[in-house]
Amino acid sequence: MKLTEDPHRRLNALTNEWVLVSPHRATRPWQGEVAPLQTASEPTYDPTCYLCPGNTRAGGIQNPAYDTTFVFENDFAALKPGTPRERVDVDYKGLLVAQGEPGICRVMCFSPRHDLTLATMGVDAIELVVRAWMEQFRELGEMPDINHVQIFENRGAMMGASNPHPHCQIWATSSIPEAPSKELTSQQAYNISSDRCLLCDYIELERRLRVRVVAENACFVALVPFWAVWPFEILLCSRNHIGSMNDFAVDDAPQLGAILKRITTTYDSVFGVPFPYSMGFHQAPTDGADHPGCHFHAHFYPPLLRSATIRKFMVGFEMLGTPQRDITPEIAAERLRELAGT
Repeated sequence: MKLTEDPHRRLNALTNEWVLVSPHRATRPWQGEVAPLQTASEPTYDPTCYLCPGNTRAGGIQNPAYDTTFVFENDFAALKPGTPRERVDVDYKGLLVAQGEPGICRVMCFSPRHDLTLATMGVDAIELVVRAWMEQFRELGEMPDINHVQIFENRGAMMGASNPHPHCQIWATSSIPEAPSKELTSQQAYNISSDRCLLCDYIELERRLRVRVVAENACFVALVPFWAVWPFEILLCSRNHIGSMNDFAVDDAPQLGAILKRITTTYDSVFGVPFPYSMGFHQAPTDGADHPGCHFHAHFYPPLLRSATIRKFMVGFEMLGTPQRDITPEIAAERLRELAGT
């Protein structure tokens, strides 16, 4: 079998799920949706933006005249603190089951400037964002009802961002969500069976092969994972074995800021436009238990496929069967690696 030519399945070692790779379909004609090209530039300040300094948010609260990062409770939060964790099981058959989910949702603005993104911010400014993430993770994780803290950013209208002002969200939950829970199960099983870390071993293998690595620095490595589903997906991992931002050494914050800058500017170079993506960090649960196999990492899931206006859809076989991709992770990594060096 030739991985560059023949259709095949690849195992996602982090989730124990499969992805179908079909290299021979990469040149198929496209007559599907072509999204509008996002070309409008943003002003440094927008009087109608509910995230800009001094403006009134949709919930009626006025923002302070902040000059660095700014964190506030989401005015339309998906979770509420104090929600009872009552479990409902109609007729006790395990068929109609629900459970209360207490939690906290926050929004964090990266900068007072409306027109910036991580790709256009300076490395020093991104480091301030990283340190604000560290503070939020520690504060929320120490709350008694919070067992998981999810930091994530949706960039671009194509990924559902309702406001172009540079910002992210932080959802702190009582339970561990589905995606990190699957990864945690795989990491724990690998640690128990081998007494080693799954991602430590995976990173060592990828750094030795030098096929899918896009960029790295002293503390972090960015690569297109062997099992990537999205066309230009990136997995960002700490090179040292740490479970969360609580374990950061002195160089980790500036080095994370530097590689985030490199990833996002590389993305913007792929098609010459601001690159949409969903990005989020997966860290050790904050439930007070030991998680020796858990390794700090982040996922970048960008939707663009062939151009700035053609995106990948998860439909049909991918919703009903198995996720599938045409362009191989190796080709995507080669292109991103070339752009990262320019």
